[in-house]
Amino acid sequence: MSTRTEGTVTEPAARPAGRRFGKAKWDKQPTQPAAVLIATVGIPIPSAVIRQAVELGGGRPVAVVSIARIYGSSLGLPTPGLLPTRKELDEQQALVTKAIDRLERSGVQAWGQVAATRSYAKTIAKAARARGVDHVLVVTAEVPRWRLIIEGDMASDVRRRIGKDMAVEGITSQQRPGC
Repeated sequence: MSTRTEGTVTEPAARPAGRRFGKAKWDKQPTQPAAVLIATVGIPIPSAVIRQAVELGGGRPVAVVSIARIYGSSLGLPTPGLLPTRKELDEQQALVTKAIDRLERSGVQAWGQVAATRSYAKTIAKAARARGVDHVLVVTAEVPRWRLIIEGDMASDVRRRIGKDMAVEGITSQQRPGC
């Protein structure tokens, strides 16, 4: 190995993988360890869920995941009108930030992320496995029974994806998405 500094050739800075036009295309899944994962689809997280997460965590970190839904079929071409808008993503980020602030005021270390996806159950299960959580708290809106039959129960979908490894609990909130 040479210690010469004159005439050293530096390689040009390589463009980061997955970046096109200044936007990160595929961010890596965060892997900070957590005891509890709070998951929501744009619904504000009630104080009771925060308290329950702190109790279940026992002083260990808590993770918060908010899903920005992408509508449409996965078989067709992606339609920009079906993707979440910047405003919707900012609202999701505000939900996560507010939940993290309340968790940290409770004396617990907290992590958060916003994910845009078509299959929310798959993304929540992937986040739970990556963080190694013991409990998953899924916050859902209170909907009429006919809508629950058509759309399905979010907590049971997540429970089916995760399996028997983690406890999944569905918590119904009186608030609607975007409130």
